[in-house]
Amino acid sequence: MYIKKWGKKMGSKTKVGIAIAATGAAIWAGSKVISKPEKRPVKPFFEGEKPRVFAHRGGAHLAPENTMAAFRHAAELGVDGFEIDVRLTKDEILVVFHDRFIDRTTNGAGRIADYTLEELKEFDLGFHFRDLQGAQSYRGKGEKIVTLQELLEAYPDKLINIDMKEDPDTYEGSLLPSKLWRLIEKLGVEDRVLITSFYDEQIDRFSLYAQGRVVVGAGENEAKKAFSLFKSGFGHLYHPRADVLQIPTKYGILPLDSQTFIEFLTSLNIHVEYWTVNDVETMDRLLRYGAHGIITDRPDIAMQLIAHDES
Repeated sequence: MYIKKWGKKMGSKTKVGIAIAATGAAIWAGSKVISKPEKRPVKPFFEGEKPRVFAHRGGAHLAPENTMAAFRHAAELGVDGFEIDVRLTKDEILVVFHDRFIDRTTNGAGRIADYTLEELKEFDLGFHFRDLQGAQSYRGKGEKIVTLQELLEAYPDKLINIDMKEDPDTYEGSLLPSKLWRLIEKLGVEDRVLITSFYDEQIDRFSLYAQGRVVVGAGENEAKKAFSLFKSGFGHLYHPRADVLQIPTKYGILPLDSQTFIEFLTSLNIHVEYWTVNDVETMDRLLRYGAHGIITDRPDIAMQLIAHDES
């Protein structure tokens, strides 16, 4: 009797809301039936111990970023690999460098793309760097720009996480994916590099050459899609196009560091790595949640934490 009376009192808006909710539930249930989660194949890059520590630009708080001094120090700490950035010089050589311009990190000025490699080698990459004590301890110590080939050959036992920085709409950006693939193939390092970019288009271009032979990360749009489908309850509709999500702990106001999100991605064989994490409390929490890797400017802290957890 009560139900009948309640039904009569319902307004048209309430009835429409119930109908929409019922339709949504039906769509969700139907999608669960026709769509099955698609796991990524596990590539050799992921073999070995977890979690992994990647020194961000070689460990940018401990030595000048993307220099041999930084890579050498990080390697001595025992990191699993380096997270680096690559750009193209005027003579189309792949160099390990983050910014479009050289002003912030060298005693020079101008765009990377406007200099040849020989010209870039004249600049001091330790010029502006200050160490944890505030001293300019690397100025004038001979730290020069590093080519990607030099780095790959200098550390054959390290994993190299390569971020393609060039905008796909530029001349350099149009060449970068093919140049990168050719170098990887030439050196035979397919199993120890991870290729990513903020630009989904660059990852797609690179993948046309690599044809699944190299681990690729998610671009910004791919990462957004994964999180949106997970958060909306439609994670079963997500068909991943990347082997790794490398993400910050937050995107705007959205927290990306939930244990359930990590577990969702892990169930699809997608590895989850967080950048750029430099404090021990956040590192510890992410590792307890199941994160597969930490990208950090302070590899010394990360390695101490992992050693403590293993003891």
